[in-house]
Amino acid sequence: MNHHQTIIIGSGFSGICMAIKLREAGFDDFLILEQAGDVGGTWRDNHYPGAECDVPSALYSYSFERKTDWDYQWSEQPQILEYIRNVVHKHGLRERTRFNSLVTGARYDEDSARWTVTLADGAQFDCRYLVSAVGQLHQPRIPDIPGRDSFAGPAFHSADWRDDLDLTGKAVAVIGNAASAVQFIPPVAAQAGRLTVYQRSANWVSEKRDRPYTDREKRIMRRFPFIKTLARLRIYLRNELLVFPALRGNRFLRNALHRFCREYLERVVQDPELRAQLTPDYPVGAKRVLVVAGYYEALVQEHVELVTQGIRSIDATGVTTADGTHRDCDVLIFGTGFITNPFLHGIDVRGRGGKALAEHWSAGATAYLGVATHDFPNLFFLYGPNTNLGHNSILLMSEAQVRYIINAMREAAGREASAIEVKADVEAAYDRDIQARLRDMVWSEVEDSWYKDGDRVTNNWPGSVGEYRRTLRRFNSDGFLYS
Repeated sequence: MNHHQTIIIGSGFSGICMAIKLREAGFDDFLILEQAGDVGGTWRDNHYPGAECDVPSALYSYSFERKTDWDYQWSEQPQILEYIRNVVHKHGLRERTRFNSLVTGARYDEDSARWTVTLADGAQFDCRYLVSAVGQLHQPRIPDIPGRDSFAGPAFHSADWRDDLDLTGKAVAVIGNAASAVQFIPPVAAQAGRLTVYQRSANWVSEKRDRPYTDREKRIMRRFPFIKTLARLRIYLRNELLVFPALRGNRFLRNALHRFCREYLERVVQDPELRAQLTPDYPVGAKRVLVVAGYYEALVQEHVELVTQGIRSIDATGVTTADGTHRDCDVLIFGTGFITNPFLHGIDVRGRGGKALAEHWSAGATAYLGVATHDFPNLFFLYGPNTNLGHNSILLMSEAQVRYIINAMREAAGREASAIEVKADVEAAYDRDIQARLRDMVWSEVEDSWYKDGDRVTNNWPGSVGEYRRTLRRFNSDGFLYS
């Protein structure tokens, strides 16, 4: 069995940040376990046409590894993945990563205060601290539609895009119209002979007014990096001071966001019936606002059809909706999102007394500050429960979490403790507070979204990024048990 002080599960943005900061803090005995053959997380997996970030480029890099030469104002997937690979190379993290290592289980031993991590191939690893950096958007969700597996043509989820498949002239059916689908639908529409989009519910869509940076702008930003720093600050403050208050209920700003989305819809979609189909029946921001370019423009083309009837079944040749209409297609693409609840889906995590994390979170995931939960000593989460955002860059949250976890490890070392665990009453009080605050947020105004597990909002943070970072700046040593 391989022994390490720290094991990190996942080599996306959060896992890489954890590794870099562990080394800087002197905790150099770590290993990254990555299920795939390369680093990058969601930016490695999601390489469909049109894949890009909905956070402006200036704010989508580590604060300690600023990138000043993005090609576009909104980062595209290839360049984001290239950035991650370059950071990994610079910090020598490939040799600290075990690839093709799917974690299936982790068990805590109280006598040794250590975790045993088990892989799908049976290999086992032992560590003092276990850090989950698996993210919230990595397990593709494909609905269990009757006859789904009988389709005779190519069928795949957007996270498993078939780069070898030429869609030119094909009849393509897309099931789903959320964050990934609205990005790949425009380029698919440009190739397909016929495109049918099956929509379960409409989304609020904001127009992405993107453009490439000119060579002159890139030269200036390389020569004067502070310009990019100012751009980063401007985007951060705009999101904190304008977008977040809209989600919290500020009527003026929510109406402004609503008008901005409506203006894009009404300007592009002239047909009143189609416009009505594309108008959500819930408040703007209650589900993820999609920042896109070309989505409505694709849907108004003559060879594109939007279908809002529920899907009854799939057969070898196409899709049948609830009204009995059957539409043939050559290719079937699922743009149906990811399994976000339960957290750590697919990993059997066992804490104190063999308690299963799935059982511990059976009423909805909860973690103190999103990074630790009681009965699971020495286990930490990055991008854990109630740390997702609806308005700003998640990298800012991840960096704060990494600092807090390292401070927890320092505190345990200073006390010569083998184990550190958040107190149950501290976690419970924290959870009551944020759940009360979440009831006042726009996400609680809908019955169902990927932000929720039943009636609980389990994914999102109810405050600003600034508040979260200030809260995690000082480690709450009194809130933890040491042994």
